[in-house]
Amino acid sequence: MDIGADVYYTIDKPSVAEFKDRGSRFIAFAYPILTQADFKECLQKVKKEHPKADHHCFAYRLGVDGLQFRSGDDGEPAGSAGRPILGQLDSKELTNTAVIVVRYFGGTLLGVPGLINAYKTATALALQVVPIVSKPVEVPYELHFDYTQLNDVMQVVRQQQCRVIEQDLQLFCRMVVGIPKVRLTEALYKLGELYTVEVKKV
Repeated sequence: MDIGADVYYTIDKPSVAEFKDRGSRFIAFAYPILTQADFKECLQKVKKEHPKADHHCFAYRLGVDGLQFRSGDDGEPAGSAGRPILGQLDSKELTNTAVIVVRYFGGTLLGVPGLINAYKTATALALQVVPIVSKPVEVPYELHFDYTQLNDVMQVVRQQQCRVIEQDLQLFCRMVVGIPKVRLTEALYKLGELYTVEVKKV
């Protein structure tokens, strides 16, 4: 993943795919996520839907720098499940994405190479059926301003395609916005033109 990039790649909706090998079923669920808490929620949901599955293996990567990641084999031989799942996320340069693969054991041992192939294939299939989207890398800034300037601020926010992350609109307003990296210079210049708006990097 290019840390200096202006965009990152992710999926914008969940998907599911299934792969079978010698009686074992591998069902892969791919989810767009933003936080570790999102991932935990997805894992709980899958475990609830598939309580009788023998394994719930997973991998996820988070953040535009891609430095937050985890993978888990859930009782499969070390490195035979979580790592191949993560490998598929990385081969497509995806972040803010989680894949959970549930396995129903079919009675025949697949061996480590067979498991690696099964988890990799199930993940690849789930990522094939969902569109991969590029999203702008954003830099968060906090804005403080008088309520009378709300329209002016919102005009800049919309024009510069900023994302409102938090807002508290009282007599004196506070807003946290994600400014697309490619528009940062122009957006800060425009906000700077609104004299009484206080702008600081989060």
